[in-house]
Amino acid sequence: MNFHGKDIKIFAGNSNPTVAQGIAGCLGLPLGKSSCNKFSDGEIAVSLHESVRGSECFIVQSTCTPVNDNLMEMLIMIDAMKRASAARITAVIPYFGYARQDRKAKARDPISAKLCADLITAAGADRVLTMDLHANQIQGFFNIPVDHLVGAPMLANHMKKKIGKNTDDYVVVSPDLGSVTRARNFAAKLGCPIAIIDKRRPKANVSEVMNIIGDVAGKKAILLDDMIDTAGTLCNAAKAIVDAGSTEVIACATHAVLSGPAIERIDQSVIKELVLLDTVPIPEDKMLDKFTILPVAPVFADAIERIYADKPVSTIGQ
Repeated sequence: MNFHGKDIKIFAGNSNPTVAQGIAGCLGLPLGKSSCNKFSDGEIAVSLHESVRGSECFIVQSTCTPVNDNLMEMLIMIDAMKRASAARITAVIPYFGYARQDRKAKARDPISAKLCADLITAAGADRVLTMDLHANQIQGFFNIPVDHLVGAPMLANHMKKKIGKNTDDYVVVSPDLGSVTRARNFAAKLGCPIAIIDKRRPKANVSEVMNIIGDVAGKKAILLDDMIDTAGTLCNAAKAIVDAGSTEVIACATHAVLSGPAIERIDQSVIKELVLLDTVPIPEDKMLDKFTILPVAPVFADAIERIYADKPVSTIGQ
């Protein structure tokens, strides 16, 4: 039985209008008419300029910088559509902010990822569609369905074209022990061996590379991570790989958070190319010649079509 609305409507918040426009274009639909502005005191003002009654509504909004503004904007848009009698509302969150606050690292810590999940549910969202959550268990923080897409197949397809049949010349490197499963699956898609960097992190946003497990000498290394924030881990890992005898380092990541000294570090690093998805928009003043940006809109459009048709989303990219 179908529980969806009579038609699909795609709406964009202010965080990532390019991805929203891309999704609408892939679906052959116009972008929904809405506006998200601010009152003089900083309060967010959302207006819907078309009817959503009985429609299946998808709100595209990454909760990236400015995180709190984008999160609040999405919550208000959800509430507006709920009160306007939308049949079903899906929060499409290419990048889910606060995902790294998914557990109590020390006494009296909040679990902010759970709080954000509760806010989205309380606002009236019926479903969440996201990509590469920092921790898979965040799906369980929601009391509504969460469709979790993965970015690795898009990155792998790009690297396949680059590598061709020269798989023996490359090695996929996991920057830490927590990313081993992601790197192993990525390596399997490429047909390349895998190496792992064992590191110790003395404090937040500072990493110290300790040891490389596996052989990288004489090979081109592909570093894979889910996100790049201050780029300390990535650049230290790249340097360690080159010091261990790798001839070239290419890095791949889903989310380009790129905060603080990230751009300067990447620019000065030994990384030859950095392949990113556009889940987080990169301002023009932060773009480097090293960057290769791949669009996520086709994958999200495919997922939206499947959600509307009550078809499985888990098979995307397989």
